[in-house]
Amino acid sequence: MLKAVLPALALVAVAAGCSSSKGKDEQRLTEQRQNYCMQLGTWQEARNAAGTDMPESSGYDEVGAIAQDAFLAMRPLRDETVGGGRTLGEATVAAMNNGDSEAEGRVVKYCGDVGLETLTR
Repeated sequence: MLKAVLPALALVAVAAGCSSSKGKDEQRLTEQRQNYCMQLGTWQEARNAAGTDMPESSGYDEVGAIAQDAFLAMRPLRDETVGGGRTLGEATVAAMNNGDSEAEGRVVKYCGDVGLETLTR
């Protein structure tokens, strides 16, 4: 009887460890997505506020610094797809560096698809 119980207990322990790490991975992914979408929304807000300023103003410097925060938040998610053959990394760079409104729409949609649409503008 003991020989039959030990393998079963070992299997339960391994399965419990896997589901525990899977839960932590899902939680970390959710936190990364939330951070990215929050940084994206902050960048959009700063960009929109600076849109009425002259290009030489400190508002544009602030937008650049905020964009850097969004780029850092995007890094662990950069390979996630956002449609149109683009990754989140490619779309983020195109939106923030090139003013690509289609790319910006894709990253905003990405945030909406993961349930974080309220963090973007």
